[in-house]
Amino acid sequence: MTSETITAAASGTWKLGDLTVNRIGFGAMRLPQTGKALVPEAVPRDRDQAISVLRRAVELGVNHIDTAAFYFSALRSANELINRALAPYPDDLVITTKVGETRDPSGAWLPHARPEQLRGLVEENLRQLGRDHLDVVNLRIAGTDSIAERFGALAELREAGLIRHLGISNVHPHHLAEAQAIAPVVCVQNMYGLGVRPEQDAFVRTCGEQGVAFVPFYAIAAEGRQAGASGSEPPEILAVARAHGAGPAQVRIAWTLHRGPHVLAIPGTGDPGHLASNVAAGALRLSADEIALLDSLHRRNP
Repeated sequence: MTSETITAAASGTWKLGDLTVNRIGFGAMRLPQTGKALVPEAVPRDRDQAISVLRRAVELGVNHIDTAAFYFSALRSANELINRALAPYPDDLVITTKVGETRDPSGAWLPHARPEQLRGLVEENLRQLGRDHLDVVNLRIAGTDSIAERFGALAELREAGLIRHLGISNVHPHHLAEAQAIAPVVCVQNMYGLGVRPEQDAFVRTCGEQGVAFVPFYAIAAEGRQAGASGSEPPEILAVARAHGAGPAQVRIAWTLHRGPHVLAIPGTGDPGHLASNVAAGALRLSADEIALLDSLHRRNP
Protein backbone atom coordinates (compact mmCIF):
# COMPACT_ATOMS: atom_id res chain seq x y z
CA MET A 1 0.00 0.00 0.00
CA THR A 2 1.20 3.50 -0.72
CA SER A 3 1.60 5.86 2.20
CA GLU A 4 2.31 9.10 0.37
CA THR A 5 -1.13 10.74 0.62
CA ILE A 6 -2.77 8.83 3.47
CA THR A 7 -3.40 10.86 6.61
CA ALA A 8 -4.40 9.94 10.13
CA ALA A 9 -8.01 10.79 9.27
CA ALA A 10 -8.22 7.43 7.45
CA SER A 11 -8.18 5.68 10.83
CA GLY A 12 -11.44 7.26 12.00
CA THR A 13 -11.97 9.20 15.21
CA TRP A 14 -12.74 8.72 18.90
CA LYS A 15 -13.43 11.13 21.74
CA LEU A 16 -11.28 11.45 24.82
CA GLY A 17 -13.95 13.14 26.90
CA ASP A 18 -14.88 16.14 24.76
CA LEU A 19 -11.67 16.00 22.69
CA THR A 20 -11.92 14.36 19.26
CA VAL A 21 -8.78 12.59 18.06
CA ASN A 22 -7.86 10.52 15.05
CA ARG A 23 -7.36 6.91 16.06
CA ILE A 24 -3.80 6.90 14.76
CA GLY A 25 -1.69 9.04 17.07
CA PHE A 26 1.99 9.35 17.87
CA GLY A 27 3.99 8.10 20.84
CA ALA A 28 6.94 10.29 21.80
CA MET A 29 8.99 7.72 23.76
CA ARG A 30 11.46 7.13 20.92
CA LEU A 31 12.04 10.81 20.11
CA PRO A 32 14.73 11.81 22.64
CA GLN A 33 17.16 9.06 21.67
CA THR A 34 18.14 6.46 19.10
CA GLY A 35 18.17 2.81 20.08
CA LYS A 36 16.75 1.62 23.38
CA ALA A 37 14.59 4.11 25.26
CA LEU A 38 14.26 4.77 28.98
CA VAL A 39 17.83 3.77 29.86
CA PRO A 40 20.56 5.98 31.36
CA GLU A 41 23.01 5.42 28.50
CA ALA A 42 20.52 6.33 25.74
CA VAL A 43 22.13 8.01 22.73
CA PRO A 44 20.49 11.42 22.08
CA ARG A 45 18.68 11.78 18.77
CA ASP A 46 19.53 14.60 16.39
CA ARG A 47 17.40 17.54 17.50
CA ASP A 48 16.43 18.69 14.01
CA GLN A 49 15.36 15.18 13.04
CA ALA A 50 13.11 14.86 16.09
CA ILE A 51 11.52 18.24 15.46
CA SER A 52 10.93 17.47 11.78
CA VAL A 53 9.24 14.16 12.64
CA LEU A 54 6.86 15.89 15.04
CA ARG A 55 5.96 18.57 12.52
CA ARG A 56 5.47 15.98 9.80
CA ALA A 57 3.19 13.96 12.10
CA VAL A 58 0.89 16.95 12.50
CA GLU A 59 1.00 17.58 8.73
CA LEU A 60 -0.17 13.98 8.28
CA GLY A 61 -3.20 14.61 10.46
CA VAL A 62 -1.94 13.27 13.78
CA ASN A 63 -3.75 15.20 16.53
CA HIS A 64 -3.05 12.91 19.50
CA ILE A 65 0.48 12.83 20.91
CA ASP A 66 1.40 10.67 23.89
CA THR A 67 4.35 11.80 26.01
CA ALA A 68 5.79 11.92 29.53
CA ALA A 69 8.33 13.98 31.45
CA PHE A 70 10.35 10.80 32.01
CA TYR A 71 10.90 10.42 28.25
CA PHE A 72 14.38 11.91 27.99
CA SER A 73 18.01 11.23 27.13
CA ALA A 74 21.10 13.13 28.27
CA LEU A 75 20.40 16.00 25.85
CA ARG A 76 16.78 15.64 24.79
CA SER A 77 13.37 15.78 26.47
CA ALA A 78 10.29 14.60 24.58
CA ASN A 79 8.14 17.29 26.15
CA GLU A 80 10.53 20.09 25.28
CA LEU A 81 10.93 18.77 21.72
CA ILE A 82 7.13 18.82 21.37
CA ASN A 83 7.05 22.38 22.70
CA ARG A 84 9.81 23.52 20.35
CA ALA A 85 8.32 21.79 17.30
CA LEU A 86 4.63 22.51 17.68
CA ALA A 87 3.99 25.56 19.88
CA PRO A 88 1.85 27.54 19.44
CA TYR A 89 -0.17 24.33 19.37
CA PRO A 90 -2.90 23.64 16.79
CA ASP A 91 -6.37 23.99 18.29
CA ASP A 92 -7.23 20.34 17.64
CA LEU A 93 -4.00 18.86 19.02
CA VAL A 94 -4.47 16.69 22.11
CA ILE A 95 -1.37 16.00 24.20
CA THR A 96 -1.62 13.11 26.64
CA THR A 97 1.00 12.70 29.33
CA LYS A 98 1.50 10.43 32.32
CA VAL A 99 2.69 10.84 35.89
CA GLY A 100 3.50 8.41 38.66
CA GLU A 101 6.83 7.08 37.46
CA THR A 102 9.90 9.33 37.67
CA ARG A 103 13.59 9.20 36.77
CA ASP A 104 16.46 11.15 38.27
CA PRO A 105 18.65 13.37 36.03
CA SER A 106 20.96 10.43 35.30
CA GLY A 107 18.02 8.46 33.92
CA ALA A 108 17.73 6.00 36.80
CA TRP A 109 14.22 5.07 37.92
CA LEU A 110 12.95 6.41 41.23
CA PRO A 111 10.22 4.99 43.50
CA HIS A 112 6.69 5.65 42.28
CA ALA A 113 5.38 9.05 43.26
CA ARG A 114 3.34 9.48 46.39
CA PRO A 115 0.01 11.36 46.18
CA GLU A 116 1.55 14.56 47.53
CA GLN A 117 4.22 14.47 44.79
CA LEU A 118 1.80 14.32 41.87
CA ARG A 119 1.09 18.04 41.70
CA GLY A 120 4.80 18.73 41.22
CA LEU A 121 4.94 16.19 38.39
CA VAL A 122 1.89 17.73 36.71
CA GLU A 123 3.41 21.21 37.00
CA GLU A 124 6.69 19.98 35.52
CA ASN A 125 4.79 18.67 32.49
CA LEU A 126 3.03 22.03 32.21
CA ARG A 127 6.36 23.85 32.30
CA GLN A 128 8.07 21.62 29.75
CA LEU A 129 5.13 21.69 27.34
CA GLY A 130 4.44 25.39 27.81
CA ARG A 131 0.79 24.82 28.66
CA ASP A 132 -1.58 26.28 31.26
CA HIS A 133 -3.42 22.96 31.51
CA LEU A 134 -2.87 19.37 30.39
CA ASP A 135 -5.40 17.77 28.02
CA VAL A 136 -5.17 14.24 29.43
CA VAL A 137 -3.07 12.91 32.31
CA ASN A 138 -2.69 9.17 32.89
CA LEU A 139 -1.82 7.88 36.34
CA ARG A 140 0.95 5.37 35.63
CA ILE A 141 1.22 2.65 38.27
CA ALA A 142 2.89 -0.66 39.02
CA GLY A 143 1.32 -3.58 40.85
CA THR A 144 -2.20 -4.32 42.03
CA ASP A 145 -2.54 -2.08 45.09
CA SER A 146 -5.29 0.52 45.43
CA ILE A 147 -4.89 3.65 43.32
CA ALA A 148 -7.62 5.59 45.10
CA GLU A 149 -5.38 8.00 46.99
CA ARG A 150 -3.18 8.83 44.00
CA PHE A 151 -6.02 9.03 41.50
CA GLY A 152 -7.92 11.18 43.97
CA ALA A 153 -4.99 13.61 44.06
CA LEU A 154 -5.16 13.93 40.26
CA ALA A 155 -8.94 14.36 40.44
CA GLU A 156 -8.35 17.36 42.72
CA LEU A 157 -5.97 18.85 40.14
CA ARG A 158 -8.65 18.29 37.52
CA GLU A 159 -11.12 20.22 39.66
CA ALA A 160 -8.52 22.98 40.01
CA GLY A 161 -8.28 23.31 36.21
CA LEU A 162 -4.73 22.00 35.74
CA ILE A 163 -5.99 18.84 34.01
CA ARG A 164 -8.88 18.47 31.57
CA HIS A 165 -9.30 14.69 31.54
CA LEU A 166 -7.89 11.70 33.40
CA GLY A 167 -6.73 8.24 32.42
CA ILE A 168 -4.86 5.30 33.94
CA SER A 169 -1.87 3.33 32.69
CA ASN A 170 -0.34 -0.10 33.32
CA VAL A 171 -3.39 -1.15 35.31
CA HIS A 172 -5.64 -4.12 36.08
CA PRO A 173 -9.41 -4.22 35.49
CA HIS A 174 -10.27 -3.53 39.12
CA HIS A 175 -8.31 -0.27 38.93
CA LEU A 176 -10.70 1.07 36.29
CA ALA A 177 -13.71 0.52 38.54
CA GLU A 178 -11.84 2.07 41.46
CA ALA A 179 -10.90 5.16 39.44
CA GLN A 180 -14.34 5.56 37.87
CA ALA A 181 -15.83 5.82 41.37
CA ILE A 182 -13.65 8.89 41.96
CA ALA A 183 -13.67 10.76 38.62
CA PRO A 184 -14.39 10.04 34.94
CA VAL A 185 -11.73 7.99 33.13
CA VAL A 186 -11.34 8.70 29.40
CA CYS A 187 -8.60 6.18 28.59
CA VAL A 188 -6.71 3.10 29.73
CA GLN A 189 -3.15 2.71 28.49
CA ASN A 190 -1.71 -0.82 28.79
CA MET A 191 0.81 -3.00 27.03
CA TYR A 192 -1.13 -4.90 24.35
CA GLY A 193 -0.89 -5.94 20.73
CA LEU A 194 -1.03 -8.82 18.28
CA GLY A 195 0.27 -11.79 20.25
CA VAL A 196 0.96 -9.54 23.24
CA ARG A 197 -0.99 -10.20 26.42
CA PRO A 198 -4.09 -11.87 24.94
CA GLU A 199 -5.36 -12.13 28.51
CA GLN A 200 -6.12 -8.41 28.15
CA ASP A 201 -8.79 -9.11 25.50
CA ALA A 202 -11.66 -9.06 27.98
CA PHE A 203 -10.39 -5.81 29.51
CA VAL A 204 -10.24 -4.24 26.05
CA ARG A 205 -13.89 -5.18 25.54
CA THR A 206 -14.85 -3.85 28.98
CA CYS A 207 -13.32 -0.48 28.14
CA GLY A 208 -15.31 -0.34 24.91
CA GLU A 209 -18.55 -1.17 26.73
CA GLN A 210 -17.90 1.73 29.09
CA GLY A 211 -16.92 4.19 26.36
CA VAL A 212 -13.35 4.33 27.60
CA ALA A 213 -10.54 4.49 25.04
CA PHE A 214 -8.02 1.65 25.17
CA VAL A 215 -4.58 2.88 24.12
CA PRO A 216 -2.05 0.06 23.79
CA PHE A 217 1.68 0.66 24.02
CA TYR A 218 4.33 -1.56 22.42
CA ALA A 219 1.73 -2.68 19.86
CA ILE A 220 4.51 -2.85 17.23
CA ALA A 221 7.54 -3.57 19.40
CA ALA A 222 5.72 -6.39 21.23
CA GLU A 223 8.12 -8.14 23.60
CA GLY A 224 10.94 -5.93 22.30
CA ARG A 225 9.36 -3.17 24.40
CA GLN A 226 11.51 -0.03 24.64
CA ALA A 227 14.22 -1.67 22.50
CA GLY A 228 11.84 -1.73 19.53
CA ALA A 229 10.68 -4.48 17.19
CA SER A 230 13.01 -7.45 16.73
CA GLY A 231 12.55 -7.62 12.95
CA SER A 232 11.46 -11.27 13.09
CA GLU A 233 7.79 -11.85 12.28
CA PRO A 234 5.50 -14.93 12.26
CA PRO A 235 4.50 -16.25 8.82
CA GLU A 236 0.85 -15.26 9.39
CA ILE A 237 1.75 -11.59 9.69
CA LEU A 238 4.09 -11.78 6.69
CA ALA A 239 1.37 -13.41 4.56
CA VAL A 240 -1.18 -10.71 5.35
CA ALA A 241 1.43 -8.02 4.72
CA ARG A 242 2.26 -9.45 1.30
CA ALA A 243 -1.41 -9.62 0.36
CA HIS A 244 -1.76 -5.88 0.97
CA GLY A 245 1.67 -4.75 -0.20
CA ALA A 246 2.19 -3.57 3.35
CA GLY A 247 4.80 -3.97 6.04
CA PRO A 248 4.45 -6.16 9.14
CA ALA A 249 4.29 -3.11 11.41
CA GLN A 250 1.33 -1.83 9.40
CA VAL A 251 -0.45 -5.16 9.83
CA ARG A 252 0.13 -5.02 13.60
CA ILE A 253 -1.30 -1.50 13.76
CA ALA A 254 -4.28 -2.41 11.58
CA TRP A 255 -5.06 -5.47 13.71
CA THR A 256 -4.89 -3.30 16.83
CA LEU A 257 -7.40 -0.83 15.38
CA HIS A 258 -9.69 -3.72 14.43
CA ARG A 259 -10.08 -4.60 18.11
CA GLY A 260 -12.76 -1.95 18.46
CA PRO A 261 -13.60 1.65 17.53
CA HIS A 262 -12.42 2.74 20.99
CA VAL A 263 -8.90 1.36 20.47
CA LEU A 264 -6.33 4.04 19.62
CA ALA A 265 -2.84 3.45 18.22
CA ILE A 266 0.17 5.51 19.29
CA PRO A 267 3.13 4.08 17.33
CA GLY A 268 6.30 6.05 17.87
CA THR A 269 9.36 6.58 15.71
CA GLY A 270 12.12 9.04 14.96
CA ASP A 271 12.22 8.03 11.30
CA PRO A 272 10.14 10.08 8.82
CA GLY A 273 9.60 7.08 6.54
CA HIS A 274 8.37 4.91 9.38
CA LEU A 275 6.08 7.74 10.48
CA ALA A 276 4.34 7.91 7.10
CA SER A 277 4.01 4.12 7.03
CA ASN A 278 2.54 4.00 10.53
CA VAL A 279 -0.02 6.69 9.73
CA ALA A 280 -0.97 4.93 6.49
CA ALA A 281 -1.76 1.76 8.45
CA GLY A 282 -4.95 3.48 9.55
CA ALA A 283 -6.29 2.92 6.03
CA LEU A 284 -5.46 -0.80 5.93
CA ARG A 285 -8.66 -2.84 5.99
CA LEU A 286 -8.28 -6.49 6.88
CA SER A 287 -10.70 -9.14 5.60
CA ALA A 288 -12.68 -11.37 7.95
CA ASP A 289 -10.41 -14.30 7.03
CA GLU A 290 -7.29 -12.27 7.71
CA ILE A 291 -8.61 -11.13 11.08
CA ALA A 292 -9.46 -14.74 11.98
CA LEU A 293 -5.93 -15.83 10.99
CA LEU A 294 -4.31 -13.10 13.06
CA ASP A 295 -6.67 -13.68 15.99
CA SER A 296 -5.59 -17.32 16.03
CA LEU A 297 -1.95 -16.23 16.15
CA HIS A 298 -2.78 -13.80 18.92
CA ARG A 299 -4.43 -16.46 21.09
CA ARG A 300 -1.44 -18.83 20.67
CA ASN A 301 0.89 -16.33 22.35
CA PRO A 302 0.17 -16.29 26.09
